[in-house]
Amino acid sequence: MTKDVELERLNPHQFDQFREFIYTKCGIRIDEKKVTLLSNRIRRRLRAGEFDNFDAYYRFLTSPAGTGELEGFLDAITTNETFFFRTEKHFDWLKTDMIADVVTQLRAGKRSPVLRFWSAGCASGAEPYSIAICLVENMYRLGDWSLNILGTDISEEMLREAREGFFKPRAMESVTETQRRRHFRYLAEDDVWQVRPEIKQLVEFKKHNLMQPPPQSACDCIFIRNVLIYFDRESKQVVINNLLSALAVGGYLVVGPSEGVYDMLGPLRKISPFLYQKVEDVRQRDRAGARGSA
Repeated sequence: MTKDVELERLNPHQFDQFREFIYTKCGIRIDEKKVTLLSNRIRRRLRAGEFDNFDAYYRFLTSPAGTGELEGFLDAITTNETFFFRTEKHFDWLKTDMIADVVTQLRAGKRSPVLRFWSAGCASGAEPYSIAICLVENMYRLGDWSLNILGTDISEEMLREAREGFFKPRAMESVTETQRRRHFRYLAEDDVWQVRPEIKQLVEFKKHNLMQPPPQSACDCIFIRNVLIYFDRESKQVVINNLLSALAVGGYLVVGPSEGVYDMLGPLRKISPFLYQKVEDVRQRDRAGARGSA
């Protein structure tokens, strides 16, 4: 590859082509001002595959022969910054109010001792591992419960990192010293922290596109934070519908401050700006309404 190609930016036509392709595959709409960012990230794939230019890469990517390249392409263009206990009040709610509520329900015979969490768009795993830490620190109340945490992401590269459970000091800034000693192992030679097995065993990681049907149902709590900021309104609605179908009646949806979906959560009861609860099965309600009007 020549130096001229290495310095090249997407021209307007190329930018529009790649934007539309990305949107079609995963619902993410790249901002019109992100020409340089997208050019830089796609250029990584040009180098990896020794393509002569953006046009040659696009032709390959959109051809039957390019099917196997899609994963590397999406890995290159998605943003994956993550760290533990991001927005601390969300996890404070989980380990106090939520756990107290489900324990009370169990004692009253209103639920089974099973908790299912879904971290949607989990990147390298800090969010589902943060959930796991909150649960482990409440084992005196949850000792006999079945605890299941699913972390999903569209990037297989991120999921590989998540399964390995290594984190740089930057991701650990909100983890207390006590939590570090109990739940992590420090590897001085690499300056990284590794999640201990008792935390890792609570979390399962799967590849999933949020525009597709949910990977599991009857979730007691779904976290989706700092993910939908990259989706346009139509794609957000598809994702929200998928999330709501995966949420159990009585379950909670935890959203980030920048998701832009607050007016799409009508079927849920708003508890706080970040927390919503599914109080009824909308599909059953609609079916009952249809029978009543027949």
